[in-house]
Amino acid sequence: MTTVRSLTTRLQRVPLTRPWASDVTSVGVVATHVVRSDGAEGWGFSWSPQIGAPAVQALLDHDIAPAAIGRAATPGILWPDMWEHLHEAGGGGLTTIALAGLDLALWDAEARAAGVSVSQLLGRHRERVRAYGSGVNLHYSLDDLLAQVQRWIDDGFEAVKIKVGKPDLAEDVERVGAVRALLGPDRALMIDANQRWDLATATSSIEALSAFELAWIEEPLRADDLAGHAELARRIEVPIALGENLHTVHRFDDFLNAGAAQIVQPNIVRVGGITPFLRIAERAAAHGAALHPHLLPELSGQLALALPATGHEILVEDVEDAGFGALGALVDPSPVTIAHGHLVENPHPGLGLRFAPLLSAESAPSTDAIREDPS
Repeated sequence: MTTVRSLTTRLQRVPLTRPWASDVTSVGVVATHVVRSDGAEGWGFSWSPQIGAPAVQALLDHDIAPAAIGRAATPGILWPDMWEHLHEAGGGGLTTIALAGLDLALWDAEARAAGVSVSQLLGRHRERVRAYGSGVNLHYSLDDLLAQVQRWIDDGFEAVKIKVGKPDLAEDVERVGAVRALLGPDRALMIDANQRWDLATATSSIEALSAFELAWIEEPLRADDLAGHAELARRIEVPIALGENLHTVHRFDDFLNAGAAQIVQPNIVRVGGITPFLRIAERAAAHGAALHPHLLPELSGQLALALPATGHEILVEDVEDAGFGALGALVDPSPVTIAHGHLVENPHPGLGLRFAPLLSAESAPSTDAIREDPS
């Protein structure tokens, strides 16, 4: 049996070219490196934009690595045991974000040992997927917002997503209306409230904004408000999309069973990696819901290529100027290319996501002394 020989981590902050807010000028990455007992190596990462990256690294170093050493290096086998091991620290959130660092590295090692990419290992079902332009842009002036949308149009995107949730609904109406006018009738427009509304505000806001032919409303309410989303779904005709802040297949099941979401958006890192993401995709398909993975297109895009057809198109999210390759964070060329509104995979082994050490690293790599199988 091939086992985990060692797991090491490195915490660093990757500066953003286009800050997401005045206090979000970089994202935290915990780069992980696994060595298996057969000598195969794999690289993965955990990710937390602003809060919690040191805690994620601590979980990996002090709780995940010692428990993983000497155990089966097959991610689908190891993941459930590791989740149970961490459960006292929480069933999801920091624990699943940390687990992704191990899971992604194990999938990377498995694919590299086979001489293929992860999408090839899983079985690629399509050669390209459509991407949509996405921006963290609620703080943009209307002119800046329209300039961003025009860049997406010029780049060939057929769908874009903007933020809503201004204190004055009239300002949201003005901004969404202006974006719709610029896009014209044939491009899709999605809006994202990022949990800013209560049920009454969401109901009235979506009623006003639905005049602009919205493809979906994302996170209109507090992310864990199951009853509120179920009630809102009964009140409105615009599809509800959510999932970037749900962390387990069980929670996705809760929302799907309640009819609280018609579109699910799991973040592959936040749910714990590829292993649970594939289970969530199965549950979404069983419920007839669309699935569009959240952020991280250099990872999400590879998985989107490998998901079976369900009758719903799979879209990947491309946040402007936020790709790891474009930010200079990777050792190798980006494993994907997004052009003319579509994502394709470039030839590479494994996941193709090895992070280059940055001068802004917050901590040096930990030693292997307590995280290596002595056998």
